[in-house]
Amino acid sequence: MLPRCAFSVCHVFVLVLCLSSAEDFDWTKNGHSSFHYGTFPAGFSWGAGSSAYQTEGAWDKDGKGLSIWDVFSHKKGKIQRNDTGDSSCEGYHKIKDDVSLMKELKLNHYRFSISWPRLIPTGIKSDHINEKGIQYYDELINHLLESKITPVVTLYHWDLPQVLQEKYGGWQNISMVNHFNEFASLCFERFGNRVKYWMTFNNPWSVAVEGYETGEHAPGLRLKGTGAYRAAHHIIKAHAKVWHTYDTQWRGKQKGLVGISLSGDWGEPVDISNQKDIEAAERYVQFFLGWFATPIFHGDYPQVMKDFVGRKSVQQGHGTSRLPSFSPQEKSYIKGTCDFLGIGHFTTRYITQKNHPSARSGGSYFTDRDLAELVDPRWPDPGSEWLYSVPWGFRRLLNFVKSQYGNPMIYVTENGVSEKMLCTELCDDWRIQYFKDYINEMLKAIKDGVNVKGYTAWSLLDKFEWDEGYSERFGLYYVDFRNKNKPRYPKASVQFYKRVISSNGFPNQREVENWRRKAVETCSSSNQLLAAEEQRSTAANILRLIHDPLTSHMEMVTEIVVPTVCTLSILLSAVFLMFLLRRRN
Repeated sequence: MLPRCAFSVCHVFVLVLCLSSAEDFDWTKNGHSSFHYGTFPAGFSWGAGSSAYQTEGAWDKDGKGLSIWDVFSHKKGKIQRNDTGDSSCEGYHKIKDDVSLMKELKLNHYRFSISWPRLIPTGIKSDHINEKGIQYYDELINHLLESKITPVVTLYHWDLPQVLQEKYGGWQNISMVNHFNEFASLCFERFGNRVKYWMTFNNPWSVAVEGYETGEHAPGLRLKGTGAYRAAHHIIKAHAKVWHTYDTQWRGKQKGLVGISLSGDWGEPVDISNQKDIEAAERYVQFFLGWFATPIFHGDYPQVMKDFVGRKSVQQGHGTSRLPSFSPQEKSYIKGTCDFLGIGHFTTRYITQKNHPSARSGGSYFTDRDLAELVDPRWPDPGSEWLYSVPWGFRRLLNFVKSQYGNPMIYVTENGVSEKMLCTELCDDWRIQYFKDYINEMLKAIKDGVNVKGYTAWSLLDKFEWDEGYSERFGLYYVDFRNKNKPRYPKASVQFYKRVISSNGFPNQREVENWRRKAVETCSSSNQLLAAEEQRSTAANILRLIHDPLTSHMEMVTEIVVPTVCTLSILLSAVFLMFLLRRRN
């Protein structure tokens, strides 16, 4: 893999460890370096994903109401370079174009989310239903079905209607349960005759922790030690209510399935002979994935969460635990509300025990866990500072789900890797490597007996990456955000993933290596197209700036120098990759 950027050491401790320390893990029969050639079960579903706020744009068009992300991203200093999702990929206007990309990829399914404020501008169904919003999703769903692509729909991918935040405090308020249920019921009523796979929430961990504990994400609240737990409590209740609504009112005639998409990093003990590290690693996963999965499958929070948060709350002088509790009736109502489990997974951490004293000033979600996260600096980290490529952790997490929750039906709903660089280039050899390794670990997990039914590459397009704005790119397709038409260009990973789909796995070593070679060859022509477009754009900017005497030096740098350098970088890196591939062969 080509070096992409310096190793990040932000937010985590760095520890040089031997990767073989994990080889004794109970579920792993082979060393992490071994590659398993073989194919997936017949009927395995291959897809790609997106979300409404990240891709649609049209933030104030055709009657759409404000979301918390519309408001949050417009506040200066909240988003990298003050980017917003106002136009993003212009997906709202490019349904046919994007479905054609999916057909080119030979996708079996496409995962997208429905914008709550696009359908119900205030979030309150009795106020108003926006029929133009209904028409947009009707058109998208119909185009997918015409192309024999199964729509997989997320009801909540973080874009809460702003009115509900202002009026009730958003997910801090129990009233969200009924409002969300009404929104979900509207979606079942209007789209359920064609949509058979529903997910209530995407990554509620992030909604709770980053939205209500750290304030990094919308709505930007910092309710330390209580906000995340209260938001999660209401989200779990809302999920259960929507599942029961579908089960009693819609399942009989629509024959669909309702699940939830939970994200989880794997936590591996630093010292597998140290019981405290082993317990800390399990605690890490339970406070992440188990926080939501355990109530849904078993009716209550993980015991370790109840113990740790409860004990620290008492030490801090609270009369009751900062972690809310479910009544016996609620436990029964929540338990079993999952027809399938969506798993979003990107990376792994080494975990060690670390005591965080219970300060009287109050605790936090992070100090409640009594652990420290560490990374091996040899792990590749192509983009986001939190995302290291550690494929073997994926197999472990999937096996954890199997053992903890009775081997449920699993759909991998998010898995992919970003790049973070000024000049994004299309020959993304590192992304090919990431997909190859992670998909192979998923194949091994299936051989272990894990019930994985489908995989969703994250993501179809480059898009708005929340607080990182457009500085990070996860897409299979490059989007030129400086061009108002937002043209898409295939990266090399498109060709590689397409061949994985066509072969339903990895037939043999020679063929897989050939896929990679051909993928990099095809990206060279796309690079040339992109470079030509960059040159045209740069020329247009030069003419504009010549006629603008007030243009600053800084604008000259960003408008002319950077695109020119990017154009050269794209062409040179393509030539370099071709040279490397020929040397390998």
